[in-house]
Amino acid sequence: MTVDGTDKLIDELVTGLKPVRSSHLRDRLVLGIGLGIAISAVTMVLTMGLRPDFTSALATGPFWIKFAFTGLLAGAGATAVRDLARPNGFARSVAIVGGLTVLAMTALAVSQLLTSPLGDYRRLVMGSTALACPWLIVLFAIPILVTGLWTMRTMAPTRLTLAGAAVGLLAGAASAFVYAFSCDESAMPFVAIWYGLGIAITTLIGAAVGSRALRWR
Repeated sequence: MTVDGTDKLIDELVTGLKPVRSSHLRDRLVLGIGLGIAISAVTMVLTMGLRPDFTSALATGPFWIKFAFTGLLAGAGATAVRDLARPNGFARSVAIVGGLTVLAMTALAVSQLLTSPLGDYRRLVMGSTALACPWLIVLFAIPILVTGLWTMRTMAPTRLTLAGAAVGLLAGAASAFVYAFSCDESAMPFVAIWYGLGIAITTLIGAAVGSRALRWR
């Protein structure tokens, strides 16, 4: 093909193209994932309601630590989703933030166990809802996971398993954040183990589904 022919082909390919706002990707992700979070929150309120001691719990440190843990992980997941929605996106800094958050929560859990009598260990670790907690987090994460993966499909991810895991991390952590409004368990070991397990399961589901659902057809 001659130089003139190449130039003509390029002109034909770009004819009618319009510039995209720099915030376009962020706006679509916020809209899609925000819809999933809204569905999860409404479902939680309608089916479980707020914890009965919600007002008094606001004055306690463990209440806010639980939200800090899940909120920081959700923020890390959201940043990873944004980065991995682009071709060859990478999220090393997000992994560091997420790892430090988990490490800090683990340290708080171990510290509480070390300063508590042995007779309290079962209550601190198992609470009264250990068997239900992680699965409720996974359940409430489904709307966020579905809308997140659907939105990610409209982007251009190339690291599909990592992108799916990022959506799963965001979905699990956001779901845990929502669930915390209803759950009255506040022991650090309980939150670290069972909230962490629910988030981890959702992250793995996101990775497994994302490797297929995000594949370009």
